[in-house]
Amino acid sequence: MSQPQSGPPKPRSSSAGEASPQLTDEQRARLTSYGSSQDLQRGDVVFRAGEPAYDLIVVEDGIVELVAPAGPDDDEVVVATYGRGGFIGELNLLTGQTVDLAARVVEPGRIYRIPPAQFRRLMADQADLSDLLLRAFLARRDQLRKGVVARRLEIVGVSASTEGLALRSYAARQRLAHFWVEAVSPAGQQIMSSARIATTDLPAVVAHDGVLRRATPAQLAQSLGLSYRAAEGGVVDLTVVGAGPAGLAAAVYGASEGLNTVVLDGVGAGGQAAASSRIENYLGFPSGLSGGDLMQRATLQAMKFGARLASPCLVAALETGDHCLRVVLADGAVIDSRAVLIATGARYRRLPLASWERFEGAGIFYAATHLEAQLCAGQPVCVVGGANSAGQAALYLASRGCDVTLAVRGEDVASGMSAYLLDRLRADLRVTVRPSTEVTELHGGEGLERIALTDRASGKHSEQLCRGLFCFIGASATTDWLSGLSTDPHGFLRTDVQLDPHPLNPVWASLGRNPLPFETSEPSVFAAGDVRSGSMKRVAAAVGEGAGAIHSVHAAIGTPA
Repeated sequence: MSQPQSGPPKPRSSSAGEASPQLTDEQRARLTSYGSSQDLQRGDVVFRAGEPAYDLIVVEDGIVELVAPAGPDDDEVVVATYGRGGFIGELNLLTGQTVDLAARVVEPGRIYRIPPAQFRRLMADQADLSDLLLRAFLARRDQLRKGVVARRLEIVGVSASTEGLALRSYAARQRLAHFWVEAVSPAGQQIMSSARIATTDLPAVVAHDGVLRRATPAQLAQSLGLSYRAAEGGVVDLTVVGAGPAGLAAAVYGASEGLNTVVLDGVGAGGQAAASSRIENYLGFPSGLSGGDLMQRATLQAMKFGARLASPCLVAALETGDHCLRVVLADGAVIDSRAVLIATGARYRRLPLASWERFEGAGIFYAATHLEAQLCAGQPVCVVGGANSAGQAALYLASRGCDVTLAVRGEDVASGMSAYLLDRLRADLRVTVRPSTEVTELHGGEGLERIALTDRASGKHSEQLCRGLFCFIGASATTDWLSGLSTDPHGFLRTDVQLDPHPLNPVWASLGRNPLPFETSEPSVFAAGDVRSGSMKRVAAAVGEGAGAIHSVHAAIGTPA
């Protein structure tokens, strides 16, 4: 989408780039075959800001302008204009986000409306048009994020706080058009004064329709229409709990193969993989890419095929019955599903140290993305962990000017880290690798300032400056919300052949079969990725498990694969 124009609005041409491609007559004919025509007069409103959903609009004749409506402190802004060969829509057609712009007719003509159900059919049926639309949606969202429209959703807070960082990370993962303002900055103080926001109200979200105080990602999602909304049709084919690599792979393959698929995540799409600063050994990406980029691509791919994603959306329980499974959400809502795939992964463990919780978000982090790196760029930091995620975090932070200590509890760093990565760490002058080392003390005021390290072999104790402690240690299964499913001693879910020595539910006898690959001790409940006992704990492996589980889902519920 573009900046406001001066003079009479004119239709966009293909020179505007990917954000405003010009449809050929043949492309327009195929698009409009999915919709219905409507003749409009000057001043007619095509859709309004605040509506829960809207149609993809194809302009046959006339001119339609897209505007950000005036607010209490904002003037109306013309975002873009579209004429013959143009189409109106952006990323919220896929995400389900509440409409935040309005469209009105400038010159009379005819449009075609493609409603949501037909839009999903179009995205699945027409590969070239789907790619064209998706590229345009992404480009338009990026322009909105960089333009004046982003100021219509201001988030005021303190980056170096657990709550502020969580809200900022959620907005970034969702690619929301927003503007982050540090509360202590002059701009932050001005917003807080005009909106009557107290320090105890932070973080706060200031939008054209009101203020969210002590805002959480869940509250922001609710206000933007990104929370789970039940759709017509009753029982869904597949509910995926967890939107990391395994869950998103399952969503892509399930939705693309015709399964009515819902994906839920308690934090945000991407899982721990989205917190990885760089992944270099993923097939097909020789130059590497960030975990956030990879997971955003997967999220869009799943939505392109019709999967519905909701986050943050906490699942409280899984109930089993004779005819379907019931996923119970934390707010009491239920989703009846023919099959459930659990892909909730594993969470990094905390260190058992005094003041740990006090410094979370104020110096202690569980991810190393650009948001966390901004808070300690050019300062001494420590990364704790011996796996690839820790190594990649150390290299990324070093590239941001940090002097990095990589503290590995084990004696042999090579036992848990890829050789190419360890070689790079040892060659980087900003990285110091310390095997047989533990963090044993934390010190600081409002934020982390110093840590103590202890050599496990010699017992030698030393202190050093540290403005950021990045924790990538261990993994505990996120299965505490489940009951009745077979787990290993560490809480990870057993599946298929792992269940042989353990008594199975008598219902299996009535089914006349044994558990399918990736199927748990409960029929039609599957597990994939890090949450599954014996999984490899690698992104590529999780993707393979999520995709492979869909074959078993088809077999369990009797749909063609």
